[in-house]
Amino acid sequence: MAEPMFFDAIPQAPNLRTGLVNTLIAQIESGDLAPGQRLPTEQEIVAATGVSRTVVREALAALRARGLITTRQGLGAFVAKDPLPRTFSILPDDLESIDEVLRVLELRMGIEVEATGLAAERRSDAALEQMSSRLDALEAAVRAGGSGSEEDFGFHRAILAATQNANFTRLFDTFGSAMIPRQWTRLDRMTVPEREKYLARMQREHRAILAAIEARDVNAARRAMRSHLTKSYARFEELRDRASHD
Repeated sequence: MAEPMFFDAIPQAPNLRTGLVNTLIAQIESGDLAPGQRLPTEQEIVAATGVSRTVVREALAALRARGLITTRQGLGAFVAKDPLPRTFSILPDDLESIDEVLRVLELRMGIEVEATGLAAERRSDAALEQMSSRLDALEAAVRAGGSGSEEDFGFHRAILAATQNANFTRLFDTFGSAMIPRQWTRLDRMTVPEREKYLARMQREHRAILAAIEARDVNAARRAMRSHLTKSYARFEELRDRASHD
């Protein structure tokens, strides 16, 4: 008997794979695709959504990697018996469009603004040293021609560690470098003066956060982090808009 179809056409967005993955996850989480139920065939999904077979295969592979579906030789793909993720994660492959980066930044605002206030209240001298050394390493990495993503991640993680609440760092660690999507800033395309300008602006924002934490000024620390992430959000919006006109 043919399986019921739950899919609508996927809009022609920059990241069709992510769109299909999100559609399938929504169907699984809502129960429309029940545990143990066979998914429609690749050909049926192609016909229902309008995406290519390659996109369908990539989407199914992503769901398998998350443990949401299983495949049986000659039978097709099935919803896993316990399909809901046990842990939340953001994978680098989830950030294939700037819109996805913006959603991550929205999440970071919700987490890091409050965490930075707690860091200002609870930080130790050792935590301050760690944050400062991470900023020095970030500056050195960008000046040497690197992206600085690992060092940037390290600075933001050091702030979360300063809260003395391990749940913040545990959450951040599940995201890894995906939380700092530096691949979209196109540093490799910048001239040396452009890189210096970018670095100076970024470090001003970081130093303002660090200064507020050092002063134990809870409200100023929250404002500085919110300002930093809001400006990052605006820069990515500008990058998206500029790319759409190219």
